[in-house]
Amino acid sequence: MRNLVLALLFVLAANVASAQTTTYQLSSHILDVATGMPAKGVPVKLEKLDEKTQVWKQVDEKITDENGRIKEFLSTKNSNKGIYRLRFLVADYFKNKKTESFYPFIEVVFQIKDNDHYHVPITLSPYGYATYRGN
Repeated sequence: MRNLVLALLFVLAANVASAQTTTYQLSSHILDVATGMPAKGVPVKLEKLDEKTQVWKQVDEKITDENGRIKEFLSTKNSNKGIYRLRFLVADYFKNKKTESFYPFIEVVFQIKDNDHYHVPITLSPYGYATYRGN
């Protein structure tokens, strides 16, 4: 009986903890392929297209962490369907590395059509970049 009570308390505690945890639908990552290292400290703006007015509206802005990642864009508590743009502001990143670069910022436009998780990373170098839908 004691084991059953302990098991029920564990399940209850886990459910309460998960109910208080916010999950996010969108994440990103920047890998500097010229150095093979994550690009830390890069500001990234998230904007959403108002499809009626065709005007971009800023939703959020974050800075990449030590691993070049942003894990917490778009809370799953909301409906996030729509067209989005991530603006990676890379000019100061390269300036701080005393590296000439071609792109002051990089824009990636994509569409969220469902409730799945979206990971939109870029690989970066001073004179090029690539993007893809990751997981």
